[in-house]
Amino acid sequence: MSTVLAPYINFRGQARDAMTFYQSVLGGELDITTFGSFGITQWPDQVDNIMHSRLISDAGFVLMGSDVPETMEVTFGDNVSVMLGGDDEAALTGYWQALSDGATILTPLEKAPWGDSFGQLVDRFGVKWLVNIAGSPESQV
Repeated sequence: MSTVLAPYINFRGQARDAMTFYQSVLGGELDITTFGSFGITQWPDQVDNIMHSRLISDAGFVLMGSDVPETMEVTFGDNVSVMLGGDDEAALTGYWQALSDGATILTPLEKAPWGDSFGQLVDRFGVKWLVNIAGSPESQV
């Protein structure tokens, strides 16, 4: 049996749009379950909201998300980031470019003091992403 560690992002009515966007960026298969599909109808105006979603990208990334019902408290903040990293410069640059659509760029994707290329942004759904492209082996400590 294997285990998986996956970011789980909460949204307020934007989970379907966000997870579909992430699928367009990362590829793969997206499974979506609504509150209504589980017979949860105590929030009649939210039965089509996402109770649980899971994206498994072609590269094996796992990203999960859901809509928090309006009757439940949720605090949005910058205490969690989603990180994409590795040495596949073309793939990581592609992810960066796709995530940049409608995003606020916090740090442009460029060569960092530690030798890698690094950038960070807040996407159009308010989620912070970090992208790190490994530099040459000589720059790695």
